[in-house]
Order: sequence, then C-alpha cells, then structure tokens
Amino acid sequence: MAKKITIDPITRIEGHLRIDVEVNNGKVSNAWASAQMWRGIEVILRDKNPKDAWAFAQRFCGVCTTVHAIASIRAVENALHIEVPLNAQYIRNLIIAQHSVQDHIVHFYHLSAFDWIDILSALKGDPKKAASIAQSFSDWSGNSVKEFENVKEKLKGFVKSGRLGIFGSGYWGHQAMRLTPELNLILITHYLRALDYQRKAAQAIAILGGKNPHIQNLCVGGVATAINMDNLATINMERLSYLRKLMQESAEFVEKVYYPDLVILANSYKDWFNYGKGVDNYLAVPEFPIDVKNEKFELAGGVFFDGQTKPYKIFNTYKEKYLIDSITESIAHSWYEGKNKLHPWEGETKPHYTGFQENGKYSWSKAPRFDGKAIQVGPVAQLFAIYASDNSEIKRFIDESLQRIGLKIYDLQSTMGRLVARGIRARIMAHISLKFLDMLMENIAKGDIEYANHTEIPDGEFKGVGFHEAPRGTLSHWIVIKDKKIKNYQAVVPSTWNASPRDEKGIMGPYEASLLGNPVIEPEKPLEILRTVHSFDPCIACAVHTIDPKGNEIVKVKVL
Repeated sequence: MAKKITIDPITRIEGHLRIDVEVNNGKVSNAWASAQMWRGIEVILRDKNPKDAWAFAQRFCGVCTTVHAIASIRAVENALHIEVPLNAQYIRNLIIAQHSVQDHIVHFYHLSAFDWIDILSALKGDPKKAASIAQSFSDWSGNSVKEFENVKEKLKGFVKSGRLGIFGSGYWGHQAMRLTPELNLILITHYLRALDYQRKAAQAIAILGGKNPHIQNLCVGGVATAINMDNLATINMERLSYLRKLMQESAEFVEKVYYPDLVILANSYKDWFNYGKGVDNYLAVPEFPIDVKNEKFELAGGVFFDGQTKPYKIFNTYKEKYLIDSITESIAHSWYEGKNKLHPWEGETKPHYTGFQENGKYSWSKAPRFDGKAIQVGPVAQLFAIYASDNSEIKRFIDESLQRIGLKIYDLQSTMGRLVARGIRARIMAHISLKFLDMLMENIAKGDIEYANHTEIPDGEFKGVGFHEAPRGTLSHWIVIKDKKIKNYQAVVPSTWNASPRDEKGIMGPYEASLLGNPVIEPEKPLEILRTVHSFDPCIACAVHTIDPKGNEIVKVKVL
C-alpha cells in the first residue's frame, strides 16, 4: 500500500514549496510540487513607467533580486532596440558573475550540505586527522588543526547549551548519511567559513550596484555607475583594485575549498548519480554580452531534448525566433483562471485559489513549456551549451572537474550531478568575473568612460523580452508597452520551469519527475526527497500577496 508523505515547507531559503509524494516498496511512485504563495508582481507592474519596471521586478524574490533587475531592464531595452555602452555591459556582467559566485557558495554549503553532512558524526571527528585529509586535497590556509579544533568545540557548545539554532532540525544520524567523522568535521568547518566568503562576493556586487540585495545602479540604456578615475565618489582605480581583491579571495575559496569539498561529496555518494534525472529536456540562453547590441556573448545557450548532450539547437543571441516563439505557459493545474497555453506576451495573471487538488489545481506556479515539452533549467543546461558550443577557454573547467570525479558530462543529469554542475559553474563564474574586470579596466584605459545612453519611452506599442541565464537557470521577463506605460508584464522564472506542476497532458514538471524512483529508507525522515529537490536550488518567490483561504480580500496596500 502506498504511503503518502507531505513536506511543507521543503526549502531552507524561501519556505513556500510543498512536496507531496507516494512511496511504494521504499521508492517514490508519484509526486506533486506545489508553490504555496503567489507573487502578484505582474499585476502590480501594470500601468507603471517601463523605465521603473526593474526596481519593482527585483521584488519577485528577496534573494535573487539582481537577476530580475537584469532581465527586466533587458526586456525594455529589447522592446525599444536600445544599445548599451560597453562599460555598462561589463559592469552588469561583473554583477551577474559575482552574484552567481555568491549564490552557488550559499546553495552548496547553507542550503543543501546538511542533506549529506551529519553533525552528530562530526562531534566524533579527530581534528588532526581532519586537517591531514583536508590538506591532501588543498593547500588552503584555513585547513589547520586549530581551525578544526575550534569548530569541534563550538559544535560541542551548541549541543551542551541545547540552543542548536540552524542545526536544530536536521535528520542527524540518518542511516543514509555515510561520511566519516573527519569528513563531516571538514565540511561543517567549511560551512561556517563559507559565510565569510559569500559575503565578499556580495560586497563586490554592492560596490558596483550601490546596494545588495536590490541593486540600485541600473537604468534603461546602461548603468548609473559613474566612471571617473579622478573622483573618489565614482568607479575609480581604488575601487577597481578593491574589487579585484574581493573577487580573488572568493575565487580562491571556490577553487581551494568549495571545489575539493564537492569532490569529497561526489565520491562519497556516487550512487546518487543514478537518481533524480527526471525531465531530460534542457534549456539555457546566451549570457554575458560583449557588444553594445546584444549580438555577441561570452557563453552560448541551447536547447537539448531527450537527454542528448548534442544540442537540438544552439542559441547565439537573444533574438533567435525559435527561442522567443517556443515558450508557452499552461495553467491546467495552477491556481489561475483564463486561457491555457498562452505565450508570455499574451499571458494572463488571474489568481483563483481552489485548495490543493491532486487531480485538479494544486500550485501557484504555472507550467512553462518549450516547443510543447517540459524543460529543466539550471547549471546542467548551461554546461551542456558550453560543451556543445566548443568554448575551449571555459570548457576546460568542465573537463577538469569531470575527470577528477571520474564522470562523463551525461552523468550530470542526476541529483548529485546538479550539485557538481553548480560547483563547476561557480568556478566558471569566478574566472569570468576577473576576466570582465580586466576588460572593463582596459576599455576605460582607452579613454571610454561612457556608461549609459539616455533613453525616453516613445509613443506607440512595443513588445520586448529580457533573457538572463541566472544561477538557477533560464529567466525571462516579457513586457508589452503601450502609451508609455506597461500594458502587460510576465516573468517566466527558473523555479517556474523546474517547480512546474503537470500540464494539460498530465506531463510532470522537473521536481516531480525527478523524484520518481527515489529511495526513501525512513518515511518519517524523508531525507532522500530533500536531497533531490534541494539539488535544483529551489527558491519560490517571497514577494507575495496574502489571501484568505476562502479568497476574501484582507487588506489593500497602495503601491507607488
């Protein structure tokens, strides 16, 4: 007889994702992914000035704010065919890359590591032995006996006090945990140090963006980050030097700590390359524009069907008709009213909550489809695109990483594979950060200090799309402008692709499909379900409306 398990919330970051599964004979036989809150930002944006859209759009999420700002500003620029100065492109690229470094460090250590690390076991670890093992992987200065001794004592203090805080609700001692006490001690020590190094990437974003989260420096046609080597209040040589220092420090952490820890985890849980594949269609878009017209990019995108690492099509620009025309959203199992399978430019946002219905509507997430197919987005898709485009400069990071763990790129289509792909992407983003800093400095040295093209919204009706390959995968914002105001606005975000409920054909989304066949040793402690869902880095938007369970209005809030 099937056993029903409900985990709500399942996320460690934005707690609005509910997962329901049925377990038969120790394996998942059915699954439902339910986004439990509604953003509503699309509605708020109607009739606003398109030039202000990016500031509102950042509020789609309280964590990955930068990505929505970038996608939104690109949507307006695409609609109006606006060119962006090189300095502005490079500054945006630096913000994007550093956001990715920060995001990936946080995901690996603070959002998914406790699915694989056992605090109780770490308390038995020998600090000297742990230091010896860590030093065999890396020459990082933090891998000292004293460091591991201090962390072990700190853990003992938590346990003795009974105030476990963030360590209070894990499945410690679960029989699916298999790291040695010393490896657990190493990873928990690095967990704590990761808090410092993700902050360095966040500082780099704040220097360029004026603030983090919710950057303040974008404008239609460029950035508001003034450049003047002789002015202390602008981007100058001192600021650029400090940026380099921060980026080098976070890059060293990625190379000497994050990457070796990932190798430890992957080699210790190799059977998890056999679970969690699910939807095997993948989509990535080009990223890091290197010209003013958004026609040339550092990294290509592509679409891949049926688990093939050979692309169905490579995307070299955002203007690819097949890319733009192939995206639709189904609401067959989503809490919305209106027409089904609409393209985002025609998309509707008419919320209608009915309660959780397994065979009916059960999620606030719509079900995006590409060319009629369910799609998985994220680092695996982007690595496929890099590999297929034969970008030798970047491809080496993939080859080195796969070789060290003994994998082929096809193996990334799995629970553990998604963690590995995200770690490889962190290495790539750290490299690209320093590359674009060099490009920015070289361009300024040539005498180019332009950072924005002044833009006014013209009369008429315009449609635009802003694509961005965010840390969680392909993101797109779609805008219709009429009479200098926003007529329609839709966002198709990475977690909408991956958290997608079933569509009108009953086809599952990636979270749901990835859970089928997943082992569940202890139904009362469904650790294995956490592992697979967390491998996607789920982040259900925290900018939400509040509704009464019966659909009654609670309060009206004026939005400026």
